[in-house]
Amino acid sequence: MTTEPRGPVDSSRVPRYAGPATFARLPRLDEVERADIAVVGVPFDTGVSYRPGARFAPAAVREASRLLRPYHPALDVSPFATAQVADAGDIPVNPFDINEAIETVQAEASRLQADGTKLVTVGGDHTIALPLLRAVAERHGPVAVLHFDAHLDTWDTYFGAEYTHGTPFRRAVEEGIVDTEALSHVGTRGPLYGKRDLEEDRRLGFGIVTSSDVLRRGVDETVDALRQRIGDRPLYVSVDIDVLDPAHAPGTGTPEAGGITSRELLEILRGLAGLDLVGGDIVEVAPAYDHADITSFAASHVAYDLISLLTLDPAVPREERR
Repeated sequence: MTTEPRGPVDSSRVPRYAGPATFARLPRLDEVERADIAVVGVPFDTGVSYRPGARFAPAAVREASRLLRPYHPALDVSPFATAQVADAGDIPVNPFDINEAIETVQAEASRLQADGTKLVTVGGDHTIALPLLRAVAERHGPVAVLHFDAHLDTWDTYFGAEYTHGTPFRRAVEEGIVDTEALSHVGTRGPLYGKRDLEEDRRLGFGIVTSSDVLRRGVDETVDALRQRIGDRPLYVSVDIDVLDPAHAPGTGTPEAGGITSRELLEILRGLAGLDLVGGDIVEVAPAYDHADITSFAASHVAYDLISLLTLDPAVPREERR
């Protein structure tokens, strides 16, 4: 007998500001038999190169997510009724040892996905994308990656360290866990160390859609180009909140002027409807630098859209969802 998914607390009976702060007021993972989708936090920011504080993001994003509602009109889906979504809590990682932290994230992500559960992860800094990609590749093989970020994150080392928030996607290419025919950055901008950064990024297999490209081409053309590059491959989406302009996301460690808007980000994500999405993350929210929780609210909506995309039936044509 199939049981109906257990959804969020009813906000018409319990005020949004009351009760436990699970993501979107969903049940905890230990309160359901199993989950189709689990939201998990990784409170880790030892890999940052500038302003720390993303270790506090999972709690802040959960708090902001109290305002989310159960029906997504843009995608015409009620994600919490369509699938069992649960909050898996936080992965306890060592804040003093990056290598051990990466191993812990990979092991816990693999354990959580062992029964087919898909993860939406709230970081934490972007270092965690590497172990998350390792865990996804264990199940799906090399995956397409759609990386929203102001920065490339394909540098080789910082201060001789191979594992930082600026290196995860270079390591992923080197380890063969991503499909180098389907790698894309979206929203990049700002100064680089030199032209060689772009040359090495291209050599690794990434295509780039800058924030200026999104402005000039528009969302629809951007989405069409990304979908063509991704094809029918299993897709992992990694969203660094600094892809947004600081006006839309001030609470982050390495802000860059000239970013895309929250509206553009959400519309591009919604344009992925029907693709073979296998997981995603939202990282680099640093609540201490936020104002009126702007960044945490944006991140909660990104996570909500990723969850909604994971519940969609790929057989429904994209045009019918517009």
